[in-house]
Amino acid sequence: MNSTTGTKRGIVMPERTLRQILDEYFSLGIKDQIDWEKFYLYSIITHSTAIEGSTVTEVEAQLLFDEGITSGKRTIVEQMMNLDLKDAYEYGIKWIRQHPEITVDSLINLSAKVMARTGSEYHTISGDFSAAKGELRKVNVSAGIGGTSYMAYQKVPAKLEAFCNELNQRRKDIDLSDIISIYNLSFWAHYELVTIHPWVDGNGRMSRLLMNLLQWEFNLIPSKVLREDKAEYIQALIDARENEDDSIFVSFMMSLHTRHLQEEIEQFNSSMNDSHAD
Repeated sequence: MNSTTGTKRGIVMPERTLRQILDEYFSLGIKDQIDWEKFYLYSIITHSTAIEGSTVTEVEAQLLFDEGITSGKRTIVEQMMNLDLKDAYEYGIKWIRQHPEITVDSLINLSAKVMARTGSEYHTISGDFSAAKGELRKVNVSAGIGGTSYMAYQKVPAKLEAFCNELNQRRKDIDLSDIISIYNLSFWAHYELVTIHPWVDGNGRMSRLLMNLLQWEFNLIPSKVLREDKAEYIQALIDARENEDDSIFVSFMMSLHTRHLQEEIEQFNSSMNDSHAD
């Protein structure tokens, strides 16, 4: 599968397969650097919350996570959002590596961790529910002011159950030697979950979390959505939804991941050249 990317952020990428780029990534030993996994995870978390409005930087997140040092420049809510997502990822990585069945209850449990410190209680004519407990929404929601509405809340439980069943079957049937199919599965799961929109808040973080956990389950390098990617990322979701074609989003995410890995290779090579010059 060749990936070319012409975007607002950069120049069209060379036509190189993701597999070729991953081979180079591993051959260079980028993943073998000290604390690579920790800082890669911190980057994923910081950028995922940034998509939702957090202004916490990667350096600030590192100080918060490792030293418990908060930033006076950021709100408490922003910093709690990052702490919650860190807890959710750390729990989720251990959980997914046991290859469990993914159920509605397990997704609710993950959502409760994502929203633990920032989730609100809701009191509606349809009943009370808590975002902090990961409970499914009992209200209808739309994609922003004037945006199209997501499915009626009454349909969410059954749709989420069907999604889990299909996801589990796809996980069982996946060819472990075909990394493209595994990435495609993770991107499909992201799109389906955010389209169902089971919660009143945290759907984006949850969908990216599930995507990354599926990648961790099969020992892939997890994909990032950087804060700089936000506009084109949201547009890809809109385009896929309006055209009822999930392949639009899957293809976008494949190109985005390929581009990010290529950029990391270039940054690594540049840093190595600088160190040799010294």
